[in-house]
Amino acid sequence: MIALKKALLSFVDCSGGKVWFEIGDSPDFRVSEDGVIYALRRLSMAGKENAVVVVYAQDLQSKKVWKTRVHLHVRPNETEESINSSPVPEILFPWRSVVVRGDGTMKRVKRDWVIPPISVPENSRGQFPEDLVRIRSDRDKNRMLRYSVTGPGADQPPTGIFIINPISGQLSVTKPLDREHISNFHLRAHAVDLNGNQVENPIDIVINVIDQNDNRPEFTHTIFNGSVPEGSKPGSFVMTVTAVDKDDPKTANGMLRYKILSQNPQSPSSNMFTINNKTGDIITVAAGLDREKVTQYTLIIQATDMEGNPTYGLSNTATTIIRITDVNDNPPEFTTDTFFGEVHENRVNVIVANLTVTDKDQPHTPAWSAVYRIIAGDPTGRFSIPTDPTTNEGLLTVVKPVDFEQTRSFMLTVEAENEVALARGIHLPRQSTATVSVRILDINESPEFTPNPKLIKLEEGLPAGSMLTSFTAQDPDRFMRQIVRYSKMYDPAKWLEIDPVNGRISTIAILDRESPYVKNNLYNVTFMAYDNGVPPATGTGTLQIHLLDINDNAPHVFPSDVEMCERPDPNAINITASDPDLNPNAGPFVFELANRPSDIRRNWTLNRLSGEYAQLRLRIGSLASGIYDIPIMITDSGNLPMSNMSYLRVKVCQCDHHGDCVDMERIIAAGLGTGAIIAILICIIILLVLVLLFVMWMKRRDKERQAKQLLIDPEDDVRDNILKYDEEGGGEEDQDYDLSQLQQPDALEPECVKVGIRRMDERPLHHDHQYPLRSAAPHPGDIGDFIHEGLKAADNDPTAPPYDSLLVFDYEGSGSTAGSLSSLHSSSSCGDQDYDYLGDWGPRFRKLADLYGGGDD
Repeated sequence: MIALKKALLSFVDCSGGKVWFEIGDSPDFRVSEDGVIYALRRLSMAGKENAVVVVYAQDLQSKKVWKTRVHLHVRPNETEESINSSPVPEILFPWRSVVVRGDGTMKRVKRDWVIPPISVPENSRGQFPEDLVRIRSDRDKNRMLRYSVTGPGADQPPTGIFIINPISGQLSVTKPLDREHISNFHLRAHAVDLNGNQVENPIDIVINVIDQNDNRPEFTHTIFNGSVPEGSKPGSFVMTVTAVDKDDPKTANGMLRYKILSQNPQSPSSNMFTINNKTGDIITVAAGLDREKVTQYTLIIQATDMEGNPTYGLSNTATTIIRITDVNDNPPEFTTDTFFGEVHENRVNVIVANLTVTDKDQPHTPAWSAVYRIIAGDPTGRFSIPTDPTTNEGLLTVVKPVDFEQTRSFMLTVEAENEVALARGIHLPRQSTATVSVRILDINESPEFTPNPKLIKLEEGLPAGSMLTSFTAQDPDRFMRQIVRYSKMYDPAKWLEIDPVNGRISTIAILDRESPYVKNNLYNVTFMAYDNGVPPATGTGTLQIHLLDINDNAPHVFPSDVEMCERPDPNAINITASDPDLNPNAGPFVFELANRPSDIRRNWTLNRLSGEYAQLRLRIGSLASGIYDIPIMITDSGNLPMSNMSYLRVKVCQCDHHGDCVDMERIIAAGLGTGAIIAILICIIILLVLVLLFVMWMKRRDKERQAKQLLIDPEDDVRDNILKYDEEGGGEEDQDYDLSQLQQPDALEPECVKVGIRRMDERPLHHDHQYPLRSAAPHPGDIGDFIHEGLKAADNDPTAPPYDSLLVFDYEGSGSTAGSLSSLHSSSSCGDQDYDYLGDWGPRFRKLADLYGGGDD
């Protein structure tokens, strides 16, 4: 007897309507509304390996009926408790529906069927290949069919996992499956005849890989870091740890549970934190977190699958570090109740004392940094206390001068707080307040002038020796008996002096308001006062003298220089007066022409336009160019009026059509007289004469050089012929010939002299022979006569060098195809030369042949 409790077989309705299920003629089974088959009683399967159950499904709307057969296999040697929960069904081709007609008969119509997924556990250790399901067509009774499957896992990568018996249609798996690698496979089954013709439509087969607990949980981090403020209440959230499991999260294999294995340190309690076993959230469960005692906690967290089952579940651990963050729960406290300091009077920005505090909060945080303030003892704000950011000390500093003569000491009350407010419930203790005693030290202070500066008003023009005022200084050191003396430091005009004992100031020169040292009627003088202390102290004071104006300056015409055309249009000039004095000692002015010279009033008139201006007008129609000085008497309006004869310089010049003076006239008007202009012209003429003489001298020199040159008929000029034909190799480089250099060779052969055999580039050291000199006259005569005379002289000179031409002709070498002129024999040599070959060179050389070959005539 085998009890079949439940067959894990379900049906899927494609239409989405209500489906009614019914078991065929089998009283041992029933099917529920959701398509699950149950055994109604204990079954006797003796001698049987499987049982066949026929299931009908009818759509209540369309009245269509479908049928399938389920094969329940029983494995031997299995007890009631180990009935295979995955029966191997037989899948029929084609899936036919049964339609009930009106007369009660049924008609089978081909219709596609959705096959329930086949479940295969992963990591199976059974014998492979392992059968999964048999695929069969109801047409295999009439013909031979061949079955095949396609898809990933069959004929597509990964290939060979699933195979099918082509004859029986048995689908099998060939090796263990891994759900974490591939969780399901989608295959398609085919049925064809022996000719390869499709007999049935392909059907889809889904194979789901059933998960097993073969993967441990893995934390996302090896070490988790979190923080929580100190003093947090129980239930405060700290952080969340997370682990993942590659197994199916919908099964117990992938359902994780967390717990805390250990806590270090276990202070003040061993259970300061707890963890939500499902979410991994860590929260506080106890009070007493104090950063000053424990700065951080280390927790070991365990994650276990199988919903935390310690027996079957797999687990893993991770480390969690929880840092206790600081809050301002410790106020700063002074290290002593009273601090002491001292400072010299009149000093500022000087540190008097260093105030030290202690704070248990984390250093260099707002909860640790102290802020100092003076709450009593400094009503005038002479001190401040900035904070040293490194040491957190308070630097008591003087910011306003302190006078020893007024206050010899200060008693300050100082309070220290943090940059941020204290945590709730924490109050400042008594130790956060301290007293600072500051002693003021006396120094020798400088004498002080009072008032400084001192202003007095005086009329200008006071004579030297007049006493002006007393300017004294007081020594602020009341407790020191010291003597004060005075001296003058700055007196730019050197008008004043001061008595060194009593500070009386008197004049040593006349005060003048119009002096350039007086600005805005004020004259400033600086005096110094010094005591006899050790070291002496000095102080300065400024005396400001406001000078009142008197009528001590006569007016003068302004402008002092004007221009006017010879025929002015208009013929009037407006003038005014300038007076350094102030009103009423200045304008209005009175203008008047002088009586002398007499031509002034005859040529000019002066009319008053206003108290400040007058108009000078020319009486006659024109005036010759020149400079005219017009005397004008000007009188101011002072209480004692002052008059002055001032001269207006009028420059009369020729003007252009714009009424402006031309340049030459401007030069004359500027003071350049006729004599100066004549001197300039003479200099220019002398310079031109010198240039002309130099040019004439250069031309004469050129003519003399040309007269010295040899004048030869162009056809008789042998040198030109040589230059033209250029048959001598180097050619003549100098056209100034010195024919006196034609000489005989200095070495003669025993029988005859052969000219041109050798060359020497220096004169022989023998005695000079007398050769004819050519005249330097403009027409020295025939060149032929000169050459003939030189030839005879050379023939008679046994010491002459072996050349008869200028030294500029270089030796051509023995291989020259052209004959050298040096090879011409003298007419008096032992053998006569034949010059007829020169006639073949042209008419000019024919002339040369006639000269040398003509004999004595």
